[in-house]
Amino acid sequence: METRPVVTCFLRSEGEVLLLRRSDAVGSYRGQWSGVAGHVADDAGRDRDPETAARAEVDEETGLADAVTLVRQGDSFQVADTDHGVRWQVHPFLFDCEARTAETNEESTETAWVHPPEILTRETVPRLWTSWDRIRPRVAAVREDRTHGSAWLSLRALEVLRDEAALADAGRSDDLETAERDGDDWEALAALAAEIREARPSMVVIANRLDRAMAAVTDESPAAVERAATEALNHAVTADRVAAAVAAEHVGDRIATLSRSGTVRAVAAAAAPEAVLVAESRPGGEGVGVAETLAESTAVTLTTDAAFGHELDAWSTDTLVVGADRVLPDGCVVNKVGTRSAALSAAAADVDCYAVCATDKITPRAAWDREERDAQEVYAGAADIAVSNPTFDITPASAVTVVTERGVLETDEIGGIADAHRDRSEWTERR
Repeated sequence: METRPVVTCFLRSEGEVLLLRRSDAVGSYRGQWSGVAGHVADDAGRDRDPETAARAEVDEETGLADAVTLVRQGDSFQVADTDHGVRWQVHPFLFDCEARTAETNEESTETAWVHPPEILTRETVPRLWTSWDRIRPRVAAVREDRTHGSAWLSLRALEVLRDEAALADAGRSDDLETAERDGDDWEALAALAAEIREARPSMVVIANRLDRAMAAVTDESPAAVERAATEALNHAVTADRVAAAVAAEHVGDRIATLSRSGTVRAVAAAAAPEAVLVAESRPGGEGVGVAETLAESTAVTLTTDAAFGHELDAWSTDTLVVGADRVLPDGCVVNKVGTRSAALSAAAADVDCYAVCATDKITPRAAWDREERDAQEVYAGAADIAVSNPTFDITPASAVTVVTERGVLETDEIGGIADAHRDRSEWTERR
């Protein structure tokens, strides 16, 4: 039996993936649902590496090649097709996609953005779930990721819970990450949710969003957990989007920012400022990448952290816009180190400072653990010198205005939301 290498690509947006229904123009699996798929060899029979083939198929079948970012390539696997006399060597890929309007070719009759568990119930090409299973988020990915922000990771955390619950409900124990856990399905899924909460204990938004899902479960069944996780994920996507849209209505034409925040990037996209000032954001230098991205659509000035406060004034800044790692119940904002000095400099220059985030970033409790980065980022010499290299700092509530999907929040409103988060966290006591 001949072996033919093929790619299966999932484009992910807002927690959903794009499926395409295969037309009569294709040679196999007509009328069945698939991801973006195609042969590794090109039309002339020339070999390509799988990633090159994957990107080419995304372009040909959806027109979204410029909107995708590779997340991961999964391990390949084989599917024997006796009807067609071929053994498919499937190479799975996952791409994040910034757009949702696909321009299909003759190989597809319709498209659908769906939560991946729908793969388990639709008529799909053989082993489409296996392709998703090879690249879907896992607890380890949430724990080990050092590239993305907490809001992005919170969506992945909910995806882990959603998919595991769907597998338990479908009786697919062989695929379960919870397979070796003791107890019934509810206990296994509750243990998984608790594990994800602890994977990144400093990221309060992950715990709050998992708590929102688990607190909504009443009948303690896998189906109920899947529904709650899906609803929490949809709520999170909407909250992040609306928070950015609300903030965009408040900012001016010349904005400044620091570090890396997907929400701030969304604010800039919605507000379309005439110019943006960006601090380089040492020691990680996240601001450099932000500046490069924003430069595709507006005039950008990149400056040093040391000069940022002065430039806020000299550059005629209208608004300082920052993200938030977390907002404390008293309205103080914990964010990338440098935020405090930038906010205080903005106040001195009579520049508005907005911290933009979803209300899920409000922490239920006032406690906050200081985090230190590697001391050698600051000093690697031999002298006996104490090094302080904090990851975050705290900006007083008096120096920053918190903007969320609910609008601009007063301090008492922030405290009330913190209380609601604390109440939802009590689901852990039911375990």
